[in-house]
Amino acid sequence: MTAHLDHLIIPARDRNASARRIAELFGVPWATSGVGPFSPVYLNDGLTLDFDEWGENVPRQHYCFRVGQEEFEAILDRIRTAGIAYRSMPHGPMDHQINTAHGGSIVYWEEPDGHVWELLTVSYARQPG
Repeated sequence: MTAHLDHLIIPARDRNASARRIAELFGVPWATSGVGPFSPVYLNDGLTLDFDEWGENVPRQHYCFRVGQEEFEAILDRIRTAGIAYRSMPHGPMDHQINTAHGGSIVYWEEPDGHVWELLTVSYARQPG
């Protein structure tokens, strides 16, 4: 059997604002409500991000998405246009640089809820050690 990730529940202080922001950056549709108490972002035909409102105690999470180079450039352009600070490393200062150390392009940014979002073109997690 092949398993496919269908949806993720992402905690947020304001589910609609968080869903709208990620949907706008990725250039995908979203809704103020879906199944259950969630604001869904339809990332692709097989994955939905369900933003759930948690109030003040939102645990910090890390979410990484692999895209093609053309999509990377389009999303990064939207990040820049939105005035969102980004960095080349998982931790550290917002250097507005692109990491190319793993044979592709990588950037990281944070959302108001504290989540760290990673965008990459080549999966370093799947490269031979």
